Amino acid sequence: SSGINAEYGGAGNAAKTRLLNILMQLRKCSNHPYLFDGAEPGPPYTTDMHLVANSGKMVVLDKLLFKLKERGSRVLIFSQMTRLLDILEDYLIWRGFKYFRLDGSTDHSERQTNIDKYNEPGSEYFCYILSTRAGGLGINLATADTVI
Repeated sequence: SSGINAEYGGAGNAAKTRLLNILMQLRKCSNHPYLFDGAEPGPPYTTDMHLVANSGKMVVLDKLLFKLKERGSRVLIFSQMTRLLDILEDYLIWRGFKYFRLDGSTDHSERQTNIDKYNEPGSEYFCYILSTRAGGLGINLATADTVI
């Protein structure tokens, strides 16, 4: 904090806020361009290959998830951004991967039911997407062998 203030001539909170805003925009750039309002083509909005092709991370994830699914792996994907979970959810539906989602809006009883279904022997659920804030205490997803 004091380093930020010194670097910006002691401008204080305004400079720190500007820097944090810039960092958030850079995080959005590095995750997926559709995190920016108006970047997704549409309307009409479609879920197809453009969801993958417009993000380098999604290109790698697409290849990786197919290989993991093929070998029978179970995957957890964590993100700090729930809007990125929205994009991942669209992707998983489009690719036909069975999944669960856990974020701050997930009801507590639904949360435990979904965790139990994911952990069942022979579960058809391949992927669990979680926000880092919601996915912490009291969660046992030990049947997953891959964390992204």
